[in-house]
Amino acid sequence: MSQFYQFLISALLILYWLTVASVTIRVVLKRRAVGVSVAWLLIIYIIPVFGVVIYLLFGELKLGNKRAVRAKQMFSPYENWFRTLAECTQHSPMRKHSDIRAVHQLCQARLGIPSLTLNQLTLHNTPEDILRSLCADINQAESSVYLEFYIWHPGGLADSVAQSCIQAARRGVDVRILLDSAGSREFFKSHWPDVMRDAGIELVEALAVSPFRMFFRRLDIRLHRKIVVIDNQVGYTGSMNLVDPRFFKQNAGVGQWVDVMMRITGPVVPLLNCIQAWDWEVETGKRNLPMLPVCPTNSQVHPHANHSVQVIPSGPGMPDGIIHQALLLSIYQAKHSITITTPYFVPSENMLQAMKTAAQRGVKVTLIIPDKNDSLMVEWASRSFFEELMDAGVDIYRFYGGLLHTKSVMIDQSHCFIGTVNLDMRSFWLNFEVTLAVDDPEFCATVCAVQQEYLTQANPIELTTWKKRNFVCRPIEQFFYLFGPLL
Repeated sequence: MSQFYQFLISALLILYWLTVASVTIRVVLKRRAVGVSVAWLLIIYIIPVFGVVIYLLFGELKLGNKRAVRAKQMFSPYENWFRTLAECTQHSPMRKHSDIRAVHQLCQARLGIPSLTLNQLTLHNTPEDILRSLCADINQAESSVYLEFYIWHPGGLADSVAQSCIQAARRGVDVRILLDSAGSREFFKSHWPDVMRDAGIELVEALAVSPFRMFFRRLDIRLHRKIVVIDNQVGYTGSMNLVDPRFFKQNAGVGQWVDVMMRITGPVVPLLNCIQAWDWEVETGKRNLPMLPVCPTNSQVHPHANHSVQVIPSGPGMPDGIIHQALLLSIYQAKHSITITTPYFVPSENMLQAMKTAAQRGVKVTLIIPDKNDSLMVEWASRSFFEELMDAGVDIYRFYGGLLHTKSVMIDQSHCFIGTVNLDMRSFWLNFEVTLAVDDPEFCATVCAVQQEYLTQANPIELTTWKKRNFVCRPIEQFFYLFGPLL
């Protein structure tokens, strides 16, 4: 009997070694960023057995067979839609800022999405202003209201938006709502889904979370986009979830969330509608491609005829790392200044080097992050980059007026990126995201003013003081730094 147990133990050890070896080879052959591969190898080797299981569940970009097949079949019709959109020469800027031209060329080549002009953008930067503006536009809707959010949390003015959607549906407006299952779990546990469906609203739970699904799809892929499209004429996108901060995460100890949203009219709106239609079809199989924007005959008289907006979506089924590439292009081309606001800062190796290189060649690089973060792991991982960045000349400020959730990158005060994308690996490589690259002096001046307002509520981190921090902090920072590419 003892020989049998010895044989069994030896067989299990050999099986485990073969499993680890095969998974290790798989990690290496994926040819991802070195930091990502090293982080996964550490998990596999440091955590026996469970490390392999964790990798198999979360280590690869698995959208699920049904969604993957569906997304592949969708490429052709959506590509044709984008191509038709590009055929209207009046929607192309007559002049393009030289520094953002490369971003347009990249997106046109990889996504087939052109930059568009003749848009009007308005920045809303208070929760009350954002939610009341949404209600007003939904109340005026005549044909359709489509909403897509990562988080919808009941309470306060978020309930007013829900009531506006219900009233719109009852007067015959087509109302569709797509919400991420994990982010909106409190909403789906509330009474609102039943009330909405009873009113005729199509409400869909995207990327549903369940133990059974983990064997077929990576559970931490999330629908992180925030898009509202009304009558295919008015659109919203930005960093804010559909929450009233006065009623959201009040016990997290980070203060109220601070966000911005853009209200948009113009040809970009049908494009946002098309991205929302993509997500709807991936989840439901139902195709609802929107009408193309009307091609005008005289764009020269429009005040925004030369100001472009580039919509950049990313996520499974779309070109890898497209938003990451666009940001790197602009950071390397910056001449005078770069101002970044982000709640979650765990940059890729390339992004880190780009920021350092910009500062070292004389560009004023300013990073504004929350003083308190709702993610402990991200907080410690972020701290591990501070000294290296400050040594290179990057100015880092910690915002104390709440959890700064705005995701913006301003380049030379002339063009900016603003949307749903955090400066972390999850946003760059995993989640469904969308950002807008905006070349519009009037709009960028508004964004600059908001960023400057954030700086008045932020404290700078001094390099000499930072180097004197408690010695216990350093090993904790380095520990989470190793796993930073996975956060």
